[in-house]
Amino acid sequence: MIVTRILGNVHEDGTPYASGHLEKVVLPVAELSKRIQRVTSDHGRELGVRLPAGSADLKDGDVLFAEDGNAVVVSVEASDVLVIAPRSVGEALFAAHSLGNRHLQAQFFGVDSEYGAEVLVCQYDHTVEDFLIHHGVPFSRQDRIMSVPFRHAEHTH
Repeated sequence: MIVTRILGNVHEDGTPYASGHLEKVVLPVAELSKRIQRVTSDHGRELGVRLPAGSADLKDGDVLFAEDGNAVVVSVEASDVLVIAPRSVGEALFAAHSLGNRHLQAQFFGVDSEYGAEVLVCQYDHTVEDFLIHHGVPFSRQDRIMSVPFRHAEHTH
């Protein structure tokens, strides 16, 4: 079976797939941006994913295949991340600049997010953890399901 489009998302209201039997395809966050890949569900069903150019990244709950009330859905693995919670704009700029110098991808969240605060989130790296400790920047290490894959921005020096 080749998947060429996403049928919906079980986390969205009104989806007909949420009440049926769900097989899961567990993916690390890095695999969400791949348009072409081979995946296997937790029941051993193999699927090829070949999404058109320009397709949105996969996300937790996306329905890849559905038949007779059953569905195969994407389940994103939790990622080991650092949740950085600067106390001031200056500290935020310092932390963001330092992460950028390391070419480390970061995501930014506001008070209205699941974090409940303005935070920077990046993949865990022991040297970044040491840097944050050394400079007294508040952070916590957490396992989180990231809805958006970390990716590098195009740039030149």
